[in-house]
Amino acid sequence: MNRAHRRSGVLAAALAAGLLLGGCASGSQRSDGSAGDHRKPAHGVPDGGRTAAPSAPADGRAGDGPEGERRGPVPAADYLSTFALDVDTASYGYARRSLAEGRLPDPSTVRPEEFVNSFRPDYPRPADDGFSVTVDGAGTGAEGWSLVRVGLATRGADRAGERPPAALTFVVDVSGSMGEPGRLDLVQHSLRLAADGLRDDDSVALVAFSDQAETLLPMTRLGEARHRVREAVDSLAVRSSTHLEAGLRTGYDVASEGRREGATNRVVLLSDALANSGETSADALLGRIDEQRREHGITLFGVGVGSEYGDELMERLADKGDGQTAYVSTREQARKVFVDQLPAQVRLRARDAKAQVAFDRETVERFRLIGYENRAVADEDFRDDRVDGGEVGAGYTVTALYVVKTRPGARGRIATATVRWLDPDSRSPQERSGTVEASALQAGLWGSGRDSLQLSAISAYFAESLRGGSLPGAPRLAELAGYADGIRGRSGSAVVGELAEAVRQADRLLGERPPAEGEFGSSDPYA
Repeated sequence: MNRAHRRSGVLAAALAAGLLLGGCASGSQRSDGSAGDHRKPAHGVPDGGRTAAPSAPADGRAGDGPEGERRGPVPAADYLSTFALDVDTASYGYARRSLAEGRLPDPSTVRPEEFVNSFRPDYPRPADDGFSVTVDGAGTGAEGWSLVRVGLATRGADRAGERPPAALTFVVDVSGSMGEPGRLDLVQHSLRLAADGLRDDDSVALVAFSDQAETLLPMTRLGEARHRVREAVDSLAVRSSTHLEAGLRTGYDVASEGRREGATNRVVLLSDALANSGETSADALLGRIDEQRREHGITLFGVGVGSEYGDELMERLADKGDGQTAYVSTREQARKVFVDQLPAQVRLRARDAKAQVAFDRETVERFRLIGYENRAVADEDFRDDRVDGGEVGAGYTVTALYVVKTRPGARGRIATATVRWLDPDSRSPQERSGTVEASALQAGLWGSGRDSLQLSAISAYFAESLRGGSLPGAPRLAELAGYADGIRGRSGSAVVGELAEAVRQADRLLGERPPAEGEFGSSDPYA
């Protein structure tokens, strides 16, 4: 990832808020498709496509300037933006913990899309196993600038209904650093929750690693064996160094040996991701994960813990493993991840899901996708189904926000958003699209009845401020906290209240010391 500037801190977790959708939504249309998508390097940004000027970068933003200065959008040479879907939420959770402990998170660990996707708007749900597409937006108050939101949602899962069995291999870090309160003890609590919530036909294995790895429980059908799982979990104890390579190697071996046809086969890594022995480079660790994913369809779910956390490593591992990351620091968060999210991931709705947004050059002058830098996909490869996208489970939402400058007097269509995915069972490609018109952007963002869009905007503005950037029309942090308080009051959502408190904590910490020279770039990078 190519992020501007560094501060002390780290990553984030998953929380959800069900709020009514505010703003103007489009309809959806569906068609089948074929051929193409190629993910760009992790540090890349969407290049806006190739339809108009193949050699020009055109995602509506300039590249990083000298010494990493974040620069604003430039006129787009073409008008496409393409990315793989991402349902990670760890960045928000870890940032919230860092702020609560009086530390500003390191900007390199702040991923705006994970802040935004930590909350789940009440988008319409499809009747089938695909996606609904909702596109809306509003004016930001900065001249000519609007926010455009692309919202995708999958159908929820019936907890008592049919689903494929799960074959889960839990790989647990028991190194010395896991002895800190809120690490191994929280992992054990999380595993007990998971074992209690899974079905009799599901299978579980347990691998522990420190300076070496040990299989504590081979792949075992739960049925009448839940007591064996609890005994194995209770036996976990802190040892010595962190040999992450050994843990992953053994974990994937156990997962491969216990692989079940027709099941969701997944490795669940629980660690602070602070590897300090054996092979510690991300590239070497990634090779093993990619091999198992390609050969056996075994995906990876990374769960981070601890006040010090290897954010970048965990995220890269999960991306390579076609999985996702979450972060837990409390028992409430553990319940959210292991009782609510993990079972939903067992029932996939889409494989290799990608989105492409086509902006209309007649109405749009500039645009920029907020976040998703390390999920970028080459526009000409959108329909190349050989290239990985995101795996999305039942009941998930995915939100992408764009800052868009419209041309004076713009009328008509602003953008068309298309999501493409493979059916989890048949692997057949499917597509669905939605549009937004200029008239939908005329209302102001902070008007009444727009709580859902406002919550997405607050999350994005907050994240962008933490990583040292700015967005057109962004309120001050104190104002953002006030807007979040208003939404909390109207919805009764505790997690929105937590967001408001995190914004206040950041405002206090930023106010306690002046920024380093050039830390936040120019006062108006979009001028």
